[in-house]
Amino acid sequence: MSSGTFAADAEAIGALADPVRLALYRFVVAQPEPVSRDQAAEAVGVPRHRARFHLERLATDGLLATSHARLTGRTGPGAGRPATLYRRAPREVAVSLPHREYELAGRLLSDAVAESVRTGAPVLEAVDRSFAAYGQAAARAADPDGADPLDATAHVLAGHGYEPRRDGDEVHLHNCPFHALAQTQTELICHANLCLVAAVAGEVAPDRVDARLEPRADRCCVVLAARP
Repeated sequence: MSSGTFAADAEAIGALADPVRLALYRFVVAQPEPVSRDQAAEAVGVPRHRARFHLERLATDGLLATSHARLTGRTGPGAGRPATLYRRAPREVAVSLPHREYELAGRLLSDAVAESVRTGAPVLEAVDRSFAAYGQAAARAADPDGADPLDATAHVLAGHGYEPRRDGDEVHLHNCPFHALAQTQTELICHANLCLVAAVAGEVAPDRVDARLEPRADRCCVVLAARP
């Protein structure tokens, strides 16, 4: 479960810059059961009101999840208010500069391997289909507007970290979201990138934009060009 936006992830990670907040977070996630404010305050060595403030900030930023329970075991009138308990939230947070998508690459490649094992299809063909299907879905989800096919395609790719820049009738992609993988498995990842980008172009601007491989050290290996 991810937050879905770079800004939200960056803000959440920024919350851990405070040393007390970081210590509270580390304590909470290291425990096998949810912990109370009193337990967290005692473990970190801060007053309860201070622990409460920082724990609530961590919960607001989606790093901790809360629940409520009576810790005394008593029920009914006079049992007191339930205590707030904290545990690690299911949300996953990651920030990468430049933008990288290694979790996505791992998922698409593992889906391709699973398909190959299940159907007997050549694994490279399965990789092509996996990345192309993702590109099509990304384009449909973005629903870009604008009449210019190159700009519309670039808009979708910008949302996935490719850093597109228009150069006349071409768009160059100045960042590869799978950069480290492309350094070690260049042919595989570049071809997968081509399938993804071409699928985006085909969904956004059918028969109006071509994608081709044109590897260079300072950018993604795929270039987009408007058809004459």
